[in-house]
Amino acid sequence: MTTIAVIDYDMGNLHSACKGLAMAGAETIVTDQAHELETADAIVLPGVGAFDPAMQHIRDRHLEQPIKAAIDSGKPFLGICLGMQILFEYSTEGKEPGLGVVAGGVERFRPEPGITIPHMGWNQLELAQPNCRLWQELGANPWAYFVHSYYCVPQDQSIIAATTTHGSQRATVAIARANLMAVQFHPEKSASDGLKILTNFVTMVREGMGSQSYPAIAIPTK
Repeated sequence: MTTIAVIDYDMGNLHSACKGLAMAGAETIVTDQAHELETADAIVLPGVGAFDPAMQHIRDRHLEQPIKAAIDSGKPFLGICLGMQILFEYSTEGKEPGLGVVAGGVERFRPEPGITIPHMGWNQLELAQPNCRLWQELGANPWAYFVHSYYCVPQDQSIIAATTTHGSQRATVAIARANLMAVQFHPEKSASDGLKILTNFVTMVREGMGSQSYPAIAIPTK
């Protein structure tokens, strides 16, 4: 059985994430313990809420370095929603520094006529990395469920795995490189396409267990 550690830092609907992963064939462990992150086959970092409290909870639980170490080791890692945003260096939502695993920041949607903020509901993905393993056996423009007012702006455009359009604004909503993947939408709430994305992640973990299939992503250094 594939064991995936779901990080508990009081900022997410852990039940929904675990249920989705279980339906995809994984055994989940909800944890805030570094040794369990180290021994799990893969890690999922979910999250709902504001950037600053999320980072404060991460640091209060001494999870910052274990998360970075897990990513640096090459362990498959999936961030979801706020769990994607806090991988970046900063957010205009707050003042706390992010994890800094990915160079770049998090910006707020610009108000414009005819759109609502937060961006809430179903929208289509535009796949920038059509060969990304998360997207295997999906259609060209799968649907996903969103709830967010902020979106990620990576410095390195090559890591962008998917975008979506809200009004006139195109936003990065998924990144992927080596063992690190993250999505702004909620796959656990995105019906059959979302379940397929989680299943693809679990399959990647299962096939990569005990091998060198996932070279570590380079974490930016100051």
